[in-house]
Amino acid sequence: MKSKQKTNFLVTGGLIAALYAVATYFSAALGLAYGGIQFRFSEALTILPAFTPAAIPGLIIGCFIGNLGSPFGVVDILLGTLATALAAVCSYYTRKITLKGLPLLSIFFPVLFNAVIVGTEVAYFLPEGISWIGFWICAAEVALGELVMCYGLGIPLFLILKNSKSSLF
Repeated sequence: MKSKQKTNFLVTGGLIAALYAVATYFSAALGLAYGGIQFRFSEALTILPAFTPAAIPGLIIGCFIGNLGSPFGVVDILLGTLATALAAVCSYYTRKITLKGLPLLSIFFPVLFNAVIVGTEVAYFLPEGISWIGFWICAAEVALGELVMCYGLGIPLFLILKNSKSSLF
């Protein structure tokens, strides 16, 4: 990678990380970022691997920073970041699989990984302890929030960036 490309990659990743962390803390200020049903505005940014590989480290670092405020502590910092890392990589590698020009499969990976990993994490902290019923309820709640944010905000963001006259990525 040439020097200018490396700089562009680092700056783009850094901006994505900052945006993700700020959007997570904004969601947290509204009581929406942590817990069973999460409506993190930052999850709309999980569409960005469809545009640039710099989004992968950007999302991972942004999630790590955003999860520093989680009431689940180090467990959420590590497992939530793992879910974001897996989703970002899978989203990047499936970005060219589209339906009517939309990378719908790429958008699904954050829903899937967060439902399973964060759903398990939330179920573990239930007062009655983890159970299959608790897991399925928590996974469904996490998936619901992810679906709303990733598809409800992520698709419009994708369309705005795709149709943008400037070359952001």
